Amino acid sequence: MELVVTVAQVRAAVAKARAEGKTIGFAPTMGALHEGHLALIRRARAECGFVVVSIFVNPTQFAPGTDLEKYPRDLASDSAKAASAGADLAFAPAVEEIYPPGDSTFVEVTGQLVDCLCGPARPGHFRGVTTVCARLFHIVVPGRAYFGEKDYQQLLVIKQMVRDLHFPLAVVSVPTVREPDGLAMSSRNAYLSAEERKAAAVLSRGLFAARELFASGERDAAALIAAAKRVIAPEPRLKLQYLELRDAETLAEIKRVGGSAVLALAAYVGQARLIDNVVLG
Repeated sequence: MELVVTVAQVRAAVAKARAEGKTIGFAPTMGALHEGHLALIRRARAECGFVVVSIFVNPTQFAPGTDLEKYPRDLASDSAKAASAGADLAFAPAVEEIYPPGDSTFVEVTGQLVDCLCGPARPGHFRGVTTVCARLFHIVVPGRAYFGEKDYQQLLVIKQMVRDLHFPLAVVSVPTVREPDGLAMSSRNAYLSAEERKAAAVLSRGLFAARELFASGERDAAALIAAAKRVIAPEPRLKLQYLELRDAETLAEIKRVGGSAVLALAAYVGQARLIDNVVLG
């Protein structure tokens, strides 16, 4: 695997691969790679002739006073993991390479998809995500881009941007990868103490309880949410920020599950803010 740091280097490598008739697969990441990220890379490897991984901690999706500076960074480890999963090229640019001096352009999705769930709690976050992804898509020009379903709202926002701006690529969703006890893999899990880590596993157990109730025939949103809360609420180390059931395509509020719905949550466990979801239907 080749490691590059400039836009020009990426474009040269991708142009060569495309000239050889290869489909370009792309997995954008912020580093701190875990099995969830590696699942994206492996899926890209299985479906594409040339796989690019970006390793870039994007400053525009962090609010002031949040964990930008302490976000885990280990380029050597990330490069080795990306290579082992099948990446051909890792792109690890400096901030100035993505956001040149004097930069003043943003890409923003508005409306229902960003006005709920994580949106109100993280103002500007999704604008940062869509801005960096638009820039990376423009640089890499992939045929397929891979995103995890753990960040379900982000996945829908990216799909909306790709449709609206006519990016010539397919957005491929990859199922959430979990620890043996059910906890969704996340770079922020590294912030958890041993006791917090044990408490965090309750989040997925709550979601799974609601999923089991749904499988038994329950379709009432309040009942499904209550089933999850009965499991989560007794854990004193967890502070739920939201637990909501919404339409799986539009994120509109629903009272009953008709087609497909997503039960999504965010919670603080110590200083770490964790998100998770299950899709019902």
